[in-house]
Amino acid sequence: MKTTAPTNLTGHMLIAMPGMGDPRFEQSVVFLCDHSDEGAMGLIVNKPNTDIEMKALLEQLDIAVDADLAGRQVHFGGPVEMGRGFVLHTPDYESVVTTLEVRDDIHMTATLDVLEDLGRGDGPEKWLMLLGYAGWGPGQLEREIAENGWLVCDASTGLVFDEGDMDKWTAALQSIGVAPVALSSEGGRA
Repeated sequence: MKTTAPTNLTGHMLIAMPGMGDPRFEQSVVFLCDHSDEGAMGLIVNKPNTDIEMKALLEQLDIAVDADLAGRQVHFGGPVEMGRGFVLHTPDYESVVTTLEVRDDIHMTATLDVLEDLGRGDGPEKWLMLLGYAGWGPGQLEREIAENGWLVCDASTGLVFDEGDMDKWTAALQSIGVAPVALSSEGGRA
């Protein structure tokens, strides 16, 4: 019996299919920060948390806010460890503690110093602050993709940082040539 290693989807994006079944992921676009035979970890990049803005979050953490953060939302990154923060950003910033280079053009920092730098206006040019993450155990994501729960597309800084949150799902689908109206909420197998 021939076995093949799963394709590594680190740095790609997942697009939730209609009928996903989990309302937390409805029309979600997830940037995968890590994918291996041990599981996967990603951040939902199109679900702003309407309950908290960035300035208020920094003030709750007793971080000085000198930068203009008006209107900058904190995003719902996923349902796991929702008190844990992550910043997806462009490579023009690197934490003195640790920054993960997910792709050449998209990095992730999850240490307090990035929040302090953002509060001072010394952070990266483009960034998203996210609370929580999406996680999958070994083989779980592969099963969900095989069961038509997700489509996969290439990530881009434009899709992650520049596209409006309400437009990211449609833009991600269009990046792989799929029209949202053509999708069915019913999965099937030939």
